[in-house]
Amino acid sequence: MVNVGDPERLGLVTSLARPGGNVTGLAFSVGLETLSKGLEILTSVVPNLHSVAALMNPANPAHALAVSELRSAAGGLGLQVHILEVRHPDDFEEAFAIIARERVGAVVVVPDVLSVRNAARIAELAARARLPSLHGFKEEVEKGGLVSYGPNQIEPFRQAAGFVDKLLKGANPADLPVQQPTKFELVINLNVARALGIAVPAHLLVRADEVIE
Repeated sequence: MVNVGDPERLGLVTSLARPGGNVTGLAFSVGLETLSKGLEILTSVVPNLHSVAALMNPANPAHALAVSELRSAAGGLGLQVHILEVRHPDDFEEAFAIIARERVGAVVVVPDVLSVRNAARIAELAARARLPSLHGFKEEVEKGGLVSYGPNQIEPFRQAAGFVDKLLKGANPADLPVQQPTKFELVINLNVARALGIAVPAHLLVRADEVIE
């Protein structure tokens, strides 16, 4: 497995240290916790933020865990969270119509293949609504999102090659600890910030792994 949300809480392995079955690989469980850090960053970028809308895909079993993490983090930051479900590309238009009615201050895109594949569309809708957006993947910010914070997407595939090598040499999956992301990236699209009239704090620009201009 590669980048499964939380294999232990999803029942795929007994524990991360000793999977105990016929499955091992790379987990995204630490990645879910980056939602908390991402929200902190978002509140630094957007002054006086009081509420956010979160786009989640109920077809992704990890998203229930992600939403729980998001609600907990938002509560600690004094933010209200509006959860909106998106299962298909056509759902994004309706989601942003609801967001407009709710008058939230920003959009949080819970990491998912669906959101990555439709990153340009999400960015277009957010720009039309003049809403800052938080993402989990750098690729989404390259397509027009405001900011992303999450695991580096190249590292897991390099790690996966190591797993394949060990398994081909006869290693037992039950004895190979599940690995989690170790490198996290902050990416800021300064062009989007300027279009929204947002002055990104200097300390975040200095800290960012990449600033898109």
